Amino acid sequence: MTLDPDALRALVIGRVAGGEPFEKGSVAAARAAYNASFPTQQGEHEPVAASQERQTDGPNGPVKIRVHRGIGAPRAGARAVLYLHGGGWVIGNLSSHDEICRWLANLSNAVVVYPDYRLAPEHKFPAGLEDCTAALRFMAENAGELGIDPARISVAGDSAGGNLAAVLALLARDRLVPRLAAQVLIYPNTDARQTADSYRRFGDGFGLTAATMAWFRDHYVRTPNDITDWRVSPLLASSLAGAAPAFVVIAGHDILADEGTAYAERLRVAGVPLVLRPWPGQIHGFVSMGRHILAARQAVSEAAAWLQLQTRVQAD
Repeated sequence: MTLDPDALRALVIGRVAGGEPFEKGSVAAARAAYNASFPTQQGEHEPVAASQERQTDGPNGPVKIRVHRGIGAPRAGARAVLYLHGGGWVIGNLSSHDEICRWLANLSNAVVVYPDYRLAPEHKFPAGLEDCTAALRFMAENAGELGIDPARISVAGDSAGGNLAAVLALLARDRLVPRLAAQVLIYPNTDARQTADSYRRFGDGFGLTAATMAWFRDHYVRTPNDITDWRVSPLLASSLAGAAPAFVVIAGHDILADEGTAYAERLRVAGVPLVLRPWPGQIHGFVSMGRHILAARQAVSEAAAWLQLQTRVQAD
């Protein structure tokens, strides 16, 4: 399968812009470069019905949270989505994926909660995961005030955020965090060993490189032993049975393609209701490139439609 023309154009724009690979410089330089680049890639920031900034307490201190109420979301008993941003656990913030959260809120008539979880290497695993857990508990414990139905809370995330979302879904299955109605995993990182063949096929020249992904991972883990901890590599969990129904998005030209597909297959074999949605011509991060890639909003729209069906109640 050849690259989608939009994806190819996005890659060319990135090459023309230049800049050192993240792994060639400091974390501060990587964040500065990313913060300067993502506004030029994002799609339109749609208006939503309401937005607010909140804060909750986690085991590592306060966690900032943004809440978007989608147009069409009811004032009480709305479906809700905890969205966890990508960025290799090292970059990203409350603005970097805001357009996706707005799209998701409007397209699924939902309340989307978006935590500014702690980043590595200042806060290594499991600090970021613990912040996401705190955000999920905040949603469940404040459902009435937020106007959401605690039985219709789902989790979603892309890349490293997809990793965190997958882990939360397994923790929820085990009743270690509030239960989840569904999970949306967008080109998720599921195996920190980084040995899948897609690392060879797409290791360079397709946006996210194998070298950059190794740099992200090595900042995230405390020691090499963490790499095989299922909370870092959910593909290595002993069982995926009982996890929330899943919608998994795979970009065909992505170093994470094989591990994402393998995770979806394990979900299917475990009996988890699954929709696997491949985008063969796309690259890693395409959902965050709505300014250049038409398929970005299309992918979010499909996930939102699935969430609506998955979290429908008779009152709808």
